[in-house]
Amino acid sequence: MTERTSVPAVLAAWFLATVPAPLVWIEWTHRWEEDQPLSSALWWPVLASPVLAGLLSAGRPRRRGLPDLPLAVGVSTLVTAVLLVVSLAFFRWVVPLTGEARWGRALLGGLALAVVGALVGYAVGGRLPRRDRPASRRGYLIGGFAVMLGAVLAQTTVRLGAEGSTVGQPPTEYGGVGPYATSAGRFTVPAAGAYAIFSVGFASTEPECRVDGVGRAAEPVSVPPGDYGGDAASYAWVATVRVPAAGVWTLDCRSPDPEASYVVGDVPEIRGAVGSLIHWPVGVLWLAGAIPGLLMVVDTARRRARSRGVPATAG
Repeated sequence: MTERTSVPAVLAAWFLATVPAPLVWIEWTHRWEEDQPLSSALWWPVLASPVLAGLLSAGRPRRRGLPDLPLAVGVSTLVTAVLLVVSLAFFRWVVPLTGEARWGRALLGGLALAVVGALVGYAVGGRLPRRDRPASRRGYLIGGFAVMLGAVLAQTTVRLGAEGSTVGQPPTEYGGVGPYATSAGRFTVPAAGAYAIFSVGFASTEPECRVDGVGRAAEPVSVPPGDYGGDAASYAWVATVRVPAAGVWTLDCRSPDPEASYVVGDVPEIRGAVGSLIHWPVGVLWLAGAIPGLLMVVDTARRRARSRGVPATAG
């Protein structure tokens, strides 16, 4: 790659196109009751592979002689293969969506397309004029935007991933509080253990809920997954409460909306690591999503310092 190629920018673009993009696209283009199949998400990293390999191959510096061709194609394909495996692993173990997928075919298909993309990129890149320019201050602006976008998309990815990785049908209702619930704040559970508190419709996802006799407030869910329920109403899992015994209990939820309703039901079963990520502090998720943008800012600072002949400080 030439000096003007930013590795953090390439990584940020890849993960944006292969991780949150499939989840956000389905959210925008499908009804909320529809589950996203795993196979539709895997198309994104597979189809992005030739684009990445082509850009990497086109950006490599040229040397005289044919041996540079296999080196450029090999390196570009290898880098693409590593990132392809990472994206496929994300949908295999972190966000395992519904349905089945042919992992071997997805990997082989992505690699084959990467080779084709690398060859095309090498051919096109050899015809493009090459001018190495010092890093522009625009890198700071782009990096700052990537920080904010990554932070937002990290939380969105966890929420949508949890919704798409939930097993089973809408949870059983045991009662609740608010106009939607007809049990006047009481709920009856068949056994001791943990139960989920769901907000109904547009009710606040940050209520202060407590069950009389339990002795402690309900544990809020940091990133409440929603889209549970049916045609009548949608639910979002906002908190978890643990009751010591079966029987009738009383739920009290304080919300900015006095007309908000909350119901108690079974805790959703969410497959993959995303079932734990929804309980992580939101600030940690924001920081994780901001890392690619922060690396872009650091990379811009180093490249500008190098172009001025000033030793770059350690990041």
